[in-house]
This record gives sequence, structure tokens and C-alpha cells, in this order.
Amino acid sequence: MKLLIRLGIIIFGLASIVSFSISLFLVREMYVQGIKQKGASPRNHFALYLPDNRDAFFTEIIRGAERAAAESGTIISVHSIDPARAELAMASYTGVDGVVVCPYLDDGAARRQLSKLTAKKIPLVLINHNVPNEQPWPYIGANNFDVGRRMGAAAKNLNRSGIRLAVVYSDKSPGIFAERELVEMGITASLKNRLAAPITGLKTGLNPLDAEAMIYGLFRTASPINTLVFTDSIDTVAAAQALIDMNLVGRVQIIGFGNSKGILEYIRKGIIAGSVVVNPEKIGYEAIKSLKELRDTGYTSTAVDAGVELVDRSRL
Repeated sequence: MKLLIRLGIIIFGLASIVSFSISLFLVREMYVQGIKQKGASPRNHFALYLPDNRDAFFTEIIRGAERAAAESGTIISVHSIDPARAELAMASYTGVDGVVVCPYLDDGAARRQLSKLTAKKIPLVLINHNVPNEQPWPYIGANNFDVGRRMGAAAKNLNRSGIRLAVVYSDKSPGIFAERELVEMGITASLKNRLAAPITGLKTGLNPLDAEAMIYGLFRTASPINTLVFTDSIDTVAAAQALIDMNLVGRVQIIGFGNSKGILEYIRKGIIAGSVVVNPEKIGYEAIKSLKELRDTGYTSTAVDAGVELVDRSRL
């Protein structure tokens, strides 16, 4: 009987020692993890403020931003800029570590809201439309003067004299509309004396059928315009289809914007003469990279040019 009691005590003691050893091991692991977490850099939270109208261009910007965020271990959230709701005005109170903004408000209103972020020392990067400021904010995007030059080069390649050109701006591409003077300066610099009349400015809204309605309204009368330049991919496709319906292919030339499958197919068929392409995914990617650099070091490049390309039948 005494032997059994002694064996029980021994077994209980061994079990206690094993249990204590395991507890010590777990406590040590928790302590090590705590040290690692204290030494690790916290994950940044960056916010993207984009126009309310999310077409394919802005979808690509978000995709590029998400790719850069995944590479750097950054959290991003996407918000809309609606003048009626003043989200951008409240951005400085959200506690984010940095902000990417595509401003399409009036420059004066945008500058006031952006200055609030700067006053709170929140890192800020602008994309797609630059807002002039005494101390320039970092800018990622295409140079709209260069966009205009590419548009002009596409019109020049048509080898026609007496070009009567209209640029169709759109609420779907607010950054280009905000810098329309630069676009038209670029077109004029490229075409020079090939323009038979001053550039006409037209505009569509957010409705994807606006461009189609505009084409019908424009060419049901004897319009002198023989070249149309678009600044939005949806408008480009809608206008091309309207020209087909009105049997105006060849008489009216289209220079589009973007490289969607529909646009590329129309270029192959000769319905669209060429299309200007800006890489929106690169804009989103470079914006997060620049913001991360600005957050970590306090410095980044003043401007990153996303580049502009011209796609025509010779490049397909």
C-alpha cells in the first residue's frame, strides 16, 4: 500500500514538473512575441480619395494602389469625393497615416481642403490632376500637355489638310477637363498650321450614352468638324458606334482615349484612327510607393510622370 502511495507521489511530481516546464515554455514564447511586436513597424493606413464616378480608369488606379499596398504591408481604404458630403474636408480628422487624392473640385476649393491635411502634417500625394500650390504637393500622373501633343500627333498622322477638330471632354474624366487648356495647347503645338479653325470644346456628362447623343445632334446638321478627339474610353466606343450607324466612318475621324478591347477592335477595323493611352494602374502603384516613402523618410519625388502612349493600327 505504501509502495502504491509512493508511486503515486512520484508520478504526480513528474506530471507537475512536465506541466511547469510547458508553462515556462509558453510564457517564454509569449514574451519573445511581445518583443518582436514592439520592435516591428506598425502597418500604415492610407486613404484614397477619388471622384464619385468610378469608371474603368479609376478601377485600374485602385488595382495598382492595392498591389503596391500588398507589397509594402500597407492598409488602404477607398473613399469618394462628393462636394455635397465634404468627405475630403473631413479627411484630416480620420487619423490616417497618409492620403492620395485625385482632386476634381474647383482648384481653390481643393487647395483649401488639401491645406488642412498639410497643416495636420498628414503626408499627401496628388494623382491625375495637379493643384498649384506655393509648396507643391507630390504629383503622380500624366502630363496633360503631353496628352494633347499625342492627340495632335494622331490627328497629324491622318495626312489630311484643313483639320477642323473638336475635343470632347467629359465629367467621367475630370482630371483632363480641369486641365483642358494644357490639352489644347499640346494639340495646337503638334498640329501647328494644319488646324483650319480654332479647336472646339464639347462636353459629355456621366451618362454613358451622352457621346452617342452628341454625335447624332452634331452631324444631323452640316457640321464643319471632321476630327473628334475623346478624353474618355466609354465616350470613344459610343461615338464610334454612332458614326457607324450614321455612315460617317472615314468622313469624320475619331481619336480615342484608352485601350479597352472595344477600342482596339475599332482601331483594327479602321473606324478609330488611334487612341491615347495613359497607364492608370501605374498611377495607383506609384502613388502608394511615393506616399510610403514620404511617410517613412519625409521625402519623395516632386513628380512622377506615368507616361502617355499612342496606339494605332501600326502598333497593334
